[in-house]
Amino acid sequence: MKLDVLVFASHPDDAELGCGGTIASLTSSGKKVGIIDLTKGEMGTRGTHKTRAQEVKKASEILGISYRKNLDLGDSLLPNTRENQLKIIEQIRLTQPHICLVGAPFDRHPDHTKGTSLVLDALFYSGLKKLETKDQNDKSQKPWRPSHILHYMQDRPIEPDFVFDISEHWETKKNSMLAFKTQFNVNEPGDEPSTYISTENYFKQLEARARYFGHLAGFEFGEVFKYYLSPAPLKNFTAFFDSAPPR
Repeated sequence: MKLDVLVFASHPDDAELGCGGTIASLTSSGKKVGIIDLTKGEMGTRGTHKTRAQEVKKASEILGISYRKNLDLGDSLLPNTRENQLKIIEQIRLTQPHICLVGAPFDRHPDHTKGTSLVLDALFYSGLKKLETKDQNDKSQKPWRPSHILHYMQDRPIEPDFVFDISEHWETKKNSMLAFKTQFNVNEPGDEPSTYISTENYFKQLEARARYFGHLAGFEFGEVFKYYLSPAPLKNFTAFFDSAPPR
C-alpha cells in the first residue's frame, strides 16, 4: 500500500482541479499516487453523493491513481477534532507517502481552509510515537511523516514557490475534471440551478489560469505549488539543468 505521493482534498474533484495535471504526470512516470477525499461533497448544489461517487471512479481511472479513500467527515462541517485527525493519521501511516499535496492555506470555500488545517495537524501528529492507531487488521501502526508537504492552489491565487509543467498532461487533467459532469461545464443545467463552478466560463478560466502560470515559467500549461513552512530543500541543481524556459 506504500505510496510515493498522497493528495488530500476536502471534496471529490478538488484534487483534479488543483493538481490533476501533476497527478497525471506522476502516474505516467510510474509513481504510485493516492487521493484522500475528506467528504463526499454531499452539500453540493448539483448532483448527489451517489453521482459524485460515480464521477470519482471515472476521474480516478483517467488519472491512473493507485488508491483512493473517502473519509466522509461531513461536507460543510470538517471539524478539527481528534477523532477526525485519527482517521487521517490512519491513512498516512497506512500509505507512508514520501510527498503529500494538500489544499490551499486559505480559500473562497470554508471547507478548503478547514480541510487544509485539519490535514496539516494530522500530518504532524502522525509522527508522534505515543499517538497510537491500528490498521484494519487491528495491528498497531508505525509513526510516519512525509518528507515534503506542498500546497496546491485552489480558487484564490497563492504566491507559488514553483510552477510544475503539465503541458503534456493538460488533456488528461481536463478529462478528469469533466468526469464530474454534474459539476463542471454544464451546458444545460436542467432542473438543478447553475452554480459558481458549473458554467462554461468557469471552466474557461481554469484553462486560462493554467496557461497563464505555464507562460510565466515557459510552459504551455502549469500548476503552482507552495512549499509548506520552510524553503524547499535542494541537494542538487538537476531541475535547473533539465530545463531551459524561454526568457
